Amino acid sequence: MKLYTFTRGGIEFADPSAPSYNSTQIGFLPALSVIPLTQHPGKEAQRVVEEGEWVKEGMLIGRAQGPGSANIHASIPGRILKFVTWDMHDGRRTSAAVLRMEGPFEKLGKKNGRFPWDGLSPYDLQRLLAEKGVVEMEDPGRPVAELFHGALEQKDKQTLVIRCVFDDPWLVADRVLMEERLSEVVEGTAIALRASGINRVLFVFSKGTEDLSLRFSREAEKFKLPLTSVMVGTRYPQRNIRELEQALQRFEKHEGVELGGLCFLGVATLAAICDAVAYNKPVMERYVAVGGMALKNPLVIRVRIGTRIGDVFEECGGFSSEPVKIAVGSPLRGKRVLDLDEPITKTTTAIFALSAEQIGGIDTVDCINCGECRAVCPVGLDPERLFKLALSKKDAEASREGALECHGCGCCEILCPSRLPLSSVIRDSAIRGKQLTLSDSGGPL
Repeated sequence: MKLYTFTRGGIEFADPSAPSYNSTQIGFLPALSVIPLTQHPGKEAQRVVEEGEWVKEGMLIGRAQGPGSANIHASIPGRILKFVTWDMHDGRRTSAAVLRMEGPFEKLGKKNGRFPWDGLSPYDLQRLLAEKGVVEMEDPGRPVAELFHGALEQKDKQTLVIRCVFDDPWLVADRVLMEERLSEVVEGTAIALRASGINRVLFVFSKGTEDLSLRFSREAEKFKLPLTSVMVGTRYPQRNIRELEQALQRFEKHEGVELGGLCFLGVATLAAICDAVAYNKPVMERYVAVGGMALKNPLVIRVRIGTRIGDVFEECGGFSSEPVKIAVGSPLRGKRVLDLDEPITKTTTAIFALSAEQIGGIDTVDCINCGECRAVCPVGLDPERLFKLALSKKDAEASREGALECHGCGCCEILCPSRLPLSSVIRDSAIRGKQLTLSDSGGPL
């Protein structure tokens, strides 16, 4: 099978402190959960329960408010102790329900009854997905009902692209989910096609995971999915939308096909779609990769939404050394967490605790003009130049020279021998530059 990839830059990234897809377990049910009412890019969900109220497992506790917002459900049964104001790792402030576990579980351990969804219209399926709070199970967490509604309204040809791409070892939770819940991922794909009106599927997988592609194809035959498999490279950031689109453009040219508009979904999202429609389950849990050299026992754990990350670290044996950085996402582009009470949300893919040895020191030195950052930038930017402009507060000039095109993959930071925060500073400069441009044009800030 031909290998497709993006054209320039990128890195081959390995991290022995990430968990293996062979080391998994189901997490303990949390005695205390913190469930944010913002787990999506839109407006905070409106709370529909009060302090002191008892809630059932899967019960609605926050109702979506407008575009980009999604319903929030209780991941465990219990009492709402209080609502608090919570500062999330992404900088947003939101209300969060503090829930103490009490009472019986409505869904845990119960036999899954299947719902015959194949007779439903696309709009009925979209309504079910919205009711169950299904979002993209990774940042930014857009509601899938909105994605499908937009796709259904499009008259042009479209293709559903399933991202089963592992260019980063911290994507291992998706690999585990594929191994354990392949049939649900395939059924979620069938539901997504019906709900969106799309009639072509590309299963895009990394070189080295041909076994998953073969298993997916065999399972897809049960639903008669219009499926094509495409193999892409493992060079980071292949999974990014921009780089994946480049690979698929080469596929189009080589195969002589027209894909049209592309709708990208990850495997965790497809499993959540299946749970919502076929099994009447809202989003209450997810697979999370937990690791880092400061952790005793890296694992992939299936945990309930709202579980505090400190509790998750304890399930992995706790810390083997004092962590110098705790973050969510990936060491390549993760966001620092300052509170171990930070909860697992719908979009939490990984959490990690890095040791001083792993980071290799936190001191930076002056740029040595080695050019490594330019060589690995997949967009073809000059991170060294943009970084220096940003430090000089020349944000408008940095924007003119391409800062707005930076998608924050972090390749330049990983390779920088001076340990300069290139990507982070450039992205901050791009935001400031965009604000200046809008201000000068009289547009909205």
